[in-house]
Amino acid sequence: MSGEQLTEKENITIMKNHTEDSHYTSGIFTSDFMIGNIGAPFAMGLAVGYFAKKMLLITLFFCGAAIVALFVSEYYGVTDISNVNLQQAADSATVVVKQSGDFLVKRLSGITSKGVSATGGFFVGFKIG
Repeated sequence: MSGEQLTEKENITIMKNHTEDSHYTSGIFTSDFMIGNIGAPFAMGLAVGYFAKKMLLITLFFCGAAIVALFVSEYYGVTDISNVNLQQAADSATVVVKQSGDFLVKRLSGITSKGVSATGGFFVGFKIG
């Protein structure tokens, strides 16, 4: 028997290992499946969450600057601000922000069949944003 020839037992072992490997690579563990169904939606959710957080912070910055300007103008007698109207404006802004966030999460959850990857990416992006 030469070194290149395999015994029948070795051939069976190699064939078993080959079929087990091909089973895993032809299913859900392929790179195409993982990137298309888990990686790409997660990355999209991550980007949207990061962007949403940054836009929220920028909006809060400008709203805070506007409120401070109103307070200063009230101090100098230029305008008169009612606390009730200010509270109503803050409440309506909160409702708009909540609706926007709900819309983004709902839209991202429709990207994949389960929606877990994109939604998880959104929350991670929002957290690190």
